Amino acid sequence: MRKAERLFQIIQILRRSSHPVTSAQLADELEVARRTIYRDIAHLIGQRVPIEGEAGFGYVLDPRYDMPPLMLTPEEIEAVLLGVQMVAKLGDPAITNAAKDVLAKIASAIPGDLLPFIAEPAVGLKPGEITNGFAFDTRPLRRAIREGRKMQLDYCAVSGEVTHRIVWPVLLGYADAHSLLIAWCESKQAFRHFRTERIVNLEVLEEAIGVSKGKLRQQWLQWREVELSRSRSTP
Repeated sequence: MRKAERLFQIIQILRRSSHPVTSAQLADELEVARRTIYRDIAHLIGQRVPIEGEAGFGYVLDPRYDMPPLMLTPEEIEAVLLGVQMVAKLGDPAITNAAKDVLAKIASAIPGDLLPFIAEPAVGLKPGEITNGFAFDTRPLRRAIREGRKMQLDYCAVSGEVTHRIVWPVLLGYADAHSLLIAWCESKQAFRHFRTERIVNLEVLEEAIGVSKGKLRQQWLQWREVELSRSRSTP
């Protein structure tokens, strides 16, 4: 790896980390000696990159530091390509088109010498069937989650019974053969997972859920941990 690429990667590693990164961690990921990391850090600081820390403690990058976001490496481009292929296999048209738009924007912005990594990628997914579990447009679901709004839906159970619910959406999850709306159900006073292909009608309400998205998601994660513990303890 050339020095310029290594310096860029050091900044990337520090930028994605929420805690100090030691020279040993940097050296291990970049496959160089720790003394090389010390020289590189000194060089970056000399170029006025706002890195704080010291050997033995770790290094952090000032979150206000601005760097052009599309200085991509071949590995990062390959990761995006795999992501687009995975999204396409989900069979959700809106998400698939959005992923393709991202790839097109990247292709229009990166240097010409990186274009072959998109046109002739070194990675790829095994061909397979596309999921067909999307009977309705998922965009209202995702909008409600982003905006923290309640949703009103009619849901058809396995038995065929249709129930009317008001829910607080947390996450739209995708699996191999279906997708799930994870939400707090007002009528059940508990978190529930709703198969999207069983949602008969859906309306995003103007009413906010009244809880921050972060807090609601944290409560769901705690609930999920309890449920997983129960399932593991069940003989």
